[in-house]
Formats: sequence, structure tokens, C-alpha cells
Amino acid sequence: MEFHSQVLPNGLTVIAETNPHVHSVGVGFFVKTGSRDETLGVSGVSHFLEHMAFKGFGNMTADDVNQQFDDVGASYNASTSEEVTQFYAAILPEYLPKTFELLSGIIFPSLKDEDFHTEKQVILEEIGMYDDLPGFTVYEQAMAAHFRGHPLGQSILGTPESITALTAAQMRDYHADQYRAGNIILAVAGNTSWEEILKLVDQYCAKWPAGGGERSVFPATPAPTRHFQLLSNIQQEHVMIMIPAPEAHSPDRYAADILAMIIGDDSNSRMFWDIIDPGHADSADFGYAEYDGSGAFLSYLAGSPEETAANLERIETILKQISTDGITDEELDQAKHKVSSRVVLSSERPMGRLASLGGNWLYREEYRAVKTDLETIQSITKNDLDALVKKWPLQLTTVYGLGPLEGV
Repeated sequence: MEFHSQVLPNGLTVIAETNPHVHSVGVGFFVKTGSRDETLGVSGVSHFLEHMAFKGFGNMTADDVNQQFDDVGASYNASTSEEVTQFYAAILPEYLPKTFELLSGIIFPSLKDEDFHTEKQVILEEIGMYDDLPGFTVYEQAMAAHFRGHPLGQSILGTPESITALTAAQMRDYHADQYRAGNIILAVAGNTSWEEILKLVDQYCAKWPAGGGERSVFPATPAPTRHFQLLSNIQQEHVMIMIPAPEAHSPDRYAADILAMIIGDDSNSRMFWDIIDPGHADSADFGYAEYDGSGAFLSYLAGSPEETAANLERIETILKQISTDGITDEELDQAKHKVSSRVVLSSERPMGRLASLGGNWLYREEYRAVKTDLETIQSITKNDLDALVKKWPLQLTTVYGLGPLEGV
């Protein structure tokens, strides 16, 4: 495998990890824009734009775009988060030129008024669909509470009110501001050559508008919050817990990932044995999320309302025990093996490497080979985790519940 990088005169960053020993190639555009970059007046516009991208560009209609992706057998999609909008595809190497043409085209879609009004109804239906999913709703509510007053607390989907009020002109202005070459990373991974990539970039991306939106990055300072919202028409209580954690640039992020694995992985973790295996809850996990300027440990709990108070106490007990007594050698070794396996298994597919390439460059302008990640993971010690817990105390900062309970 070989790594390459280059920045075009217009500011577009191009990175690639070429590998002649695999049978496919992954390509993706990572646009550094998401819900945190929106004003409240256009809440949800980043996700809306992701939908509009597939409505056509130039002389191509939505049917043309989807048909041509299918004609080359592409596995393609897009996603929007708090901090990035991605457009990506995996294909056989011989279909890279056509796929590249399509992906680079949908980055600058037509944004026609008639498509905008049609898709607005689709977005409103999607918001309604997610409103019927308590697990998603409690996540959004917890994020809003934990990051109150910070851009990370803004909804990815927006609200029915914000989407209804949004105009096509506002969307075009947002696109013109955020979708500039300096705000985009092109990542390629798999069986292709650097020469072919540069040729395609020169053909399709060299004339993109230069510049890029400036993101305001500052750490969040969450205040302790505990809130339970009554939703009497569901049977289970859904609870999201959030705790401050290392941000995306922190060297502690690997230790945070391992610690989260020990606490709340879906098998053989402390929460699994203390909560799931005895049947106290249907779901109980603990993870780590890195963001620009902030980070968070997130724990999701779902189960019988009658068990909720006891389960929260069980989680607090687990966190206090780790804070006081640390972890065992066996737990550390097992977690490192799990994280290492996850890295290796993901790397065996170009699309897995694509996600790693784009994410590392988006946040840190850093290339990390699989070997480097594995060495970092294996170097982490119990002392590193003890130091992490001292720096980032495992105290329930935000507890947000949704279900039959009015309080715990």
C-alpha cells in the first residue's frame, strides 16, 4: 500500500491509499459541514442537501444518476452527521472513471425548485419516522441537553418547523458557502493508481470554487442535567447518558476507545455481565464519540421502567469501581484484542480504509497506516487508562430519559 496526498490550487485536498492487491476501490468526498455549521434558521439544511444531491446535476435527472450508478454496479450512499457530509461509492476498478464523474457531479447538484419542494415532504416524513423511534429521539434530546449553547447540540434532521420554513434560496446560499473546494476532502482507497486519480481530479474538480467555510471550534462545558420526558404510549424506558471525553485531536482518544470497550461493549464487558446477562435490561452499552473540540462517552439503556433506577445505580457502580480500582490486566488485553480486530477487519475492505482515511484527515490532517494504529493500541497501559479517568471523571453528566417514567 502507498499513501499519496496533494492540495489543488483551489484548495481541494486529495488523499489516497493505493493497493494493487485488492479487487475493488472506494472513493468518497468528505464535506466538512454538518448540523453544527448551521444557523438555527436553516436547521437541517445539511441533511436536506444530502438528499438533493441525488436529484440530478447538469443535464442529468435523478433517474439518470441512480441508473448510471447501478449500471456500473456501484455500492453507493451518502450520510450527514454533526460535522461531515459524505458521498461515497465502492466499485470495480474499471468503473472508477464513470463513478468519479457521478460523485463529483452530485457534489454540485441542480437544486431545482420543483425537486426542493418534493424532497421537503420526504424530509418531513423522515423526521416523523424517526420521531417514532425512541432510541433515536432520546439520543437527539440528550445531545441537545448535553451540548446546550454549543453547536454540537443542534439537530441533524432539523425540526418540522425549520424544514417547513426553509426556502430553496436559503439552501442554495448554504451550499455556495459550504461546498467550496477548501472545505472538501477527496479520499480514495483500493486498486487504482495515483496517476489515474489525479487525472480524474483535474478533469472534474479543478474548476470547483475555491475557499471554504470557517468552523467555530471551542470546547463544550456541559452542566449536569437529569430529565425524564413522559411518553406513555411505549412500554420501555429509553435512557441516554453522556459524559465529557477527549476531543478528536487528543492523544487520549485511543485510550478512551479501549475504556469504552471494557465498560460497555455488547459482549463480555462490565455492563454486559452486570446488566444484560442477568436480564436487567434489553440494551445497555457504552461508547466513545470524538468531535472537533469536544468528545463524549455515550451510554444507551433500554428496558423495563421498573428496573431503570436500579440499572442507573448499576452503571454508576461500574464507573465508580473503575475510577477507584482501575481495570484488570485481562480486561485490558481483551479490549486491545477487540479493538485491533475491528481495525484489521475493517481494513480488509477498501470502503473500511476509506472511512479511516477520510476521518483522520478531516480532523487531524494525518495519515495512519493499519500497522500504526495497531502499534498505538497495543502500547496502551493500565496507567494510561488511570490517567484518562482522572482527567475525564466518569460521572453521569447528562441523563435523559424517554418513556413511561416522569422521573427517577
